[in-house]
Amino acid sequence: MSDQTVGKSSIGRTVSAYVTLTKPRVLELLLVSTVPVMFLAQGGLPNLWLVLATVIGGSMSAGSAGAFNMYLDRDIDAHMHRTENRPLVTGEVSPRGALIFSWTLAIASTVWLWFTTNWLTAVLSASAIFFYVVIYTMILKRRTEQNIIWGGIAGCFPVLIGWSAVTGSLDWPAFILFLLVFLWTPPHYWPLSMKYKDDYEDVDVPMLGVTRNASQVGLQVILYAWATVACSLLLVPIANMGLVYTISALVFGGWFIYESHRLYNQAVRGTEARPMRVFHASITYLTLLFVAVAVDPLLPF
Repeated sequence: MSDQTVGKSSIGRTVSAYVTLTKPRVLELLLVSTVPVMFLAQGGLPNLWLVLATVIGGSMSAGSAGAFNMYLDRDIDAHMHRTENRPLVTGEVSPRGALIFSWTLAIASTVWLWFTTNWLTAVLSASAIFFYVVIYTMILKRRTEQNIIWGGIAGCFPVLIGWSAVTGSLDWPAFILFLLVFLWTPPHYWPLSMKYKDDYEDVDVPMLGVTRNASQVGLQVILYAWATVACSLLLVPIANMGLVYTISALVFGGWFIYESHRLYNQAVRGTEARPMRVFHASITYLTLLFVAVAVDPLLPF
């Protein structure tokens, strides 16, 4: 293998490592809750340049938060099977490099959104980074089992960002969607904490899956799933949603609740629980629901 080929391969691995720092899977989910809200705020098809600008800024913002999180959690990541291959653990990225990268994305995203959208969107974006990095990662995560409830607020900001990018303000539909994502986050993440209970226990992170037994976690997942679906239906009268969204909220919400009850029943009966089934179902549910949010304003019924 030539030196030039080795050099290209090395550059490719480095780029891939920095991309991994941004947590691309989380980033995709955040964008799913941003763009559809722009359709709803516009009442139809929004300006495509504005959508692109918001997506670029939102991606940098979310990537910054993810990179800061990996920098701060590198000590515990090294002792968890789920995270042992992250770039800061393997040494592909240095702590100094990760910190510079995180700050660069944070500043760039704020400046970009300020000049391509509006000041409110930029402030909301910066607030989301602060909430995820400081409130969740630095303060709550290692101290309380309520960490994901309040720390999950950071993941609610994209709906406000999408709405404000179009309107330059905030209104009730945006707040309802904010509450929807807030209520959805625990039943989305707690099944993951059940799956990786031993990992979190080994590093003394008090996720609910560690501090409570499976049936108690399952019951909490049910309660939050029901609350999430109830909240989704509030959008129908408040945002004057049509048949597409209403039917989607009922059908997909019913499926999400069913999967939550299934997990609880498995835990109560002492059979092998499959928490990742609920984890993946929650992602599919939120994605399909927000697709309905985008499609509904485009139709006359």
